Amino acid sequence: MTLRRRFLAAIALLALSACARPAPPTDPQYVAQWLRSSLSFVRSERLGPPVAARVSAYGAVALYEGFAADSLSGLRTLAGQLNGLATLPVPTDGAVDGGIVAAEAERIVLDSLFRDGFAGTRRTIDSLARAQVAGRTAAGVDDAMRDRSLAHGRTLGAAVLAWAATDGFFDTRTRSWSPPVRRDQWENTVTQDQFIPLMLSGESDLVAPANPGVTVDLERAGERFVFSNRPKNSAGTTLPTFNPVRPTEPFWGELRPFVIADGDECRPPAPPAYSEAPGSDFWKMGRAFADSMAALTPEKKQTALFWADNPVATGTPGFHWISVVNQMIARRHLSAPQAAELFALTSVAIADAFIGCWKEKYRSLVVRPVAYMHRVFDPDFTTVIPTPPFPEYSSGHSVQSAAAVQVLIALVGDTVAFSDSTQVDVGQPPRDFANFSAARNDVAISRIYAGVHYVPAVVDGIDQGVCIGNRVLERLKTRPVTP
Repeated sequence: MTLRRRFLAAIALLALSACARPAPPTDPQYVAQWLRSSLSFVRSERLGPPVAARVSAYGAVALYEGFAADSLSGLRTLAGQLNGLATLPVPTDGAVDGGIVAAEAERIVLDSLFRDGFAGTRRTIDSLARAQVAGRTAAGVDDAMRDRSLAHGRTLGAAVLAWAATDGFFDTRTRSWSPPVRRDQWENTVTQDQFIPLMLSGESDLVAPANPGVTVDLERAGERFVFSNRPKNSAGTTLPTFNPVRPTEPFWGELRPFVIADGDECRPPAPPAYSEAPGSDFWKMGRAFADSMAALTPEKKQTALFWADNPVATGTPGFHWISVVNQMIARRHLSAPQAAELFALTSVAIADAFIGCWKEKYRSLVVRPVAYMHRVFDPDFTTVIPTPPFPEYSSGHSVQSAAAVQVLIALVGDTVAFSDSTQVDVGQPPRDFANFSAARNDVAISRIYAGVHYVPAVVDGIDQGVCIGNRVLERLKTRPVTP
């Protein structure tokens, strides 16, 4: 062989070697992009807290399982561990790229969960998935692996959706609930005008009192009105817009949880029986609340506003913690599989927290402080934020925050201070915390400062959330079992 031919052969071997070199690990910002986008979707679609938590959990499981399908991820499938999820498809035609499988599975799942949403939401889901697949291809994933990964992502996404369809959610879409008309039980005191300023979004600049979903009759509406309000499908029932004048999801406590056995597994103690008699347990609870309201300071009001997390205005309480998870991806230098793991476990804990909390809310039907204050202590009392349209006990913010924090502590630790910048884009400055536990306690006390909860709701709510978070950590094993 001539020198020239040997040289050309060497070049060819180098080229083949370069082509065979595996692509680098998926950038963890791929996971962060889905978290940020999901928060944006929840805001623009004006979702209520329980529905948003369900969307987050199924999306997070799809993303996690996408990475778990990659043998190099170090993740163990959650099939056989989550309630009702006996099996999931596994790759059979060769190795797959976790980043591509995750992006395609997430696209399939979110596109379905948001199918009754705005067109812009679904376009963003599609374009983000395509961009991530293109990014992994540019990073070195060959065409054959790309195609295998896309095919598996589609199969995986369909399997997650089939599992989601059996959780009881669709059965609740056609059920009606008649609120009790009794002085000793909760009734919705919210008026539409209290929430209208909080309901505006990037997809709508109008919220009509009779029609908070902002659907319009296209034949009667002017061109400018249609353009500026981008109407939402009025026939959709799978993605309900948060409606403050209707009780929020009264049957949510009956849904199949992800990990806990049912909504009662971590049931809090029974609240005090309603009474307006001075010296009764309920009266004492109301008196303690009234005293706390009398001691409000500007700093306490700011705490209430930071954690308000009303739909659209700042997202939902569950997605506030998903935002914290997103911040931890970069701050704790997580890999993409680690980020997906944290996202999945936190989302599942939050989803189960809402199921457990809502089971108690619509069982005990505790009267909100604003109504009790008006009856017993101060007819002119006003809250710092609008009172949510569901019963008082236990505190949803406290339950889901405590559940989320248990996961965060287990996976990234509780010894490092952090600054929560979740609300910067809505005018709230970052808030500094010594650790996650301190942030959890801040959330709980904020609901008293806000004027929407008595003390037992937040104290018992934390205990309920800790119980749920611990169940998630005990029962879900995300790493292979070592001999």
